[in-house]
Amino acid sequence: MFTLYLLGLCFWPPWRDQCNKPATYMYIDPNVEDENFYTEGTTSLSDPTFVPIKFPDLSDRSSGTESDDSSVKSVRFSKLAEVRHMSETDATEALLARLSYQASVRAGEVARRAASKFPIQKVAKIALIFCILWFIANYTYQIALADTEAGIVTVLSSTSSLFTLILAALFPSNLGDRFTLSKLVAVCISISGLVLVSLSDLKVELKVPTGAILALVSAFFYAAYLVFLRKKVDHEDKMDIPMFFGFVGLFNLLLLWPLFFLFHYSNWELFEWPTQHQWTFLLLNGLVGTVLSEVLWLWGCFLTSSLIATVAISLTIPMSMFADVVFKRVNYPSMFYIGSVPMFLAFFAVTLLAHYENWDPVMEGIRRCYIFVFRRNRPVRISDCEDEQTESLIGINSGDHEA
Repeated sequence: MFTLYLLGLCFWPPWRDQCNKPATYMYIDPNVEDENFYTEGTTSLSDPTFVPIKFPDLSDRSSGTESDDSSVKSVRFSKLAEVRHMSETDATEALLARLSYQASVRAGEVARRAASKFPIQKVAKIALIFCILWFIANYTYQIALADTEAGIVTVLSSTSSLFTLILAALFPSNLGDRFTLSKLVAVCISISGLVLVSLSDLKVELKVPTGAILALVSAFFYAAYLVFLRKKVDHEDKMDIPMFFGFVGLFNLLLLWPLFFLFHYSNWELFEWPTQHQWTFLLLNGLVGTVLSEVLWLWGCFLTSSLIATVAISLTIPMSMFADVVFKRVNYPSMFYIGSVPMFLAFFAVTLLAHYENWDPVMEGIRRCYIFVFRRNRPVRISDCEDEQTESLIGINSGDHEA
C-alpha cells in the first residue's frame, strides 16, 4: 500500500518536475564575447548547438524615406543562433547575481534546498537498500502479535531504544547521537518497566517467550533501519519521505512476491481469501497503521533524533492496553500498569537530553558527589604546604631580582 505515494509523481508538481527538468540555456551576445567560455576543458557550458532564428519583418516599418541606392552597404545576419547548455549550478549563480539582495537571499535558500534534495534515482536506490530491513522488522512484529497480546509485543518492541542508543553511538549522524551516561540511565529506566511488564504477563500465556524473542528481533531491525537511514540522509530536506516509502512499497511488491507462494505451499502461512470484515480491518490498518503512521514516525525521527523516535514507541502502550481491555477483555495485573510509568519518564528524559546536547546530568551528579565525598574530607599534608610556601617564596624573590 506504500505504492499509493508514487501517485504523487503523476499529480504532485514538484515531484513531476524532477522527472523532466527543463534545460537551462543562456544566449551568448556575439558583441560581448567571453573567451573563457571557449577555452579547452571548461565545464560551464556544453557544446554549441544551432537553432533557427525568426527575424521580425521590417517591411511594414518602412516610412518611405530609406534610400534605394544600391551603393548603400547592407548587412546579412545569420539565420542560426548559437546556444550552449549551462550547468544547473552556474545557471543558479547567474540568476542570483541579477537579483536584489533580499530576493537573492530568499532565492538562494530555496536554491540550496533544491540543490541538496536527492534526485528520484537516489531516493529509489536508498529505498532499495532499506526495504529488506523494513520488511523483516515489520514481519517479525506481526508474527509476535499472533503469539501474544498486543501490549506485550509493543512493550518489548520498545527495546529498540537500547539498540538505537548503541548503534547511534557507533555510527553517529549528528552530535545528538553521542553516547552519554544520562541516556543510558534513561534507557535502563525504560527497560526496567519492560521487565515488570514481561514478568507480569508470563503467567497469562505460555507462548510469551516466542513472541518476546520475535519482538526483540523486530526491535533490532527497526533500530538498524532507522540509524543507518538517518546516517544516509542527515537532513529531512534532502529526501521526500513519502516518495521514499512509495519506492519501499514498490520494491517489496516486486522483489518479495515469491514469498507468497513459498509460505503457502510450505504450510508456514496458508492463504485464505479475506472476508468483508477482514478486508475492512486490512485497509484501515494499512492506511492508518502503516502508510500514515510510518511517514509521521520517520518524519519525527528526522526532526528530532533516532533515539527519541524509538523511545516514542512506548507511548503506544496505553492505547494498545486499552484496545486489549475493550476488544479482547484482557485483564492485566497492576504490575503491568506500574511498569509502563518508567517508560513515560524515559521518553521525557530523552527528549530533554536531546534538546540540550552537551547536558549529562547523571555524570555531573556523580562528579559532584565524588568531589564532595573525597575532596572535601581529604587530609592536607604538611609537606604539601611547605612545598607551596617554598614555591611562593621563590616566585617573590625572582620578582625582586627582576625589579
